[in-house]
Amino acid sequence: MKVMQASEAKNRFGELLDSSAVEPVVIRKNGRDVAVVVSKVEYDRRLAQVSKQELVRRYHEESIEEFGGLYEELAK
Repeated sequence: MKVMQASEAKNRFGELLDSSAVEPVVIRKNGRDVAVVVSKVEYDRRLAQVSKQELVRRYHEESIEEFGGLYEELAK
């Protein structure tokens, strides 16, 4: 993952955008990582992944609520 200082990112914004199309870019300010710039494609991909994980979690919780007694009996 590429790292840029905040001042460098400001002064070379076009390069920052180009770099983020290839890989995430960490923005560092005063020795601390303060942001990560990713492409829109990568952002959408990660958002979809989170949405799928949330859906699986919700289905799991609903399953436990509805079939919890059955699961307990099967576990014996």
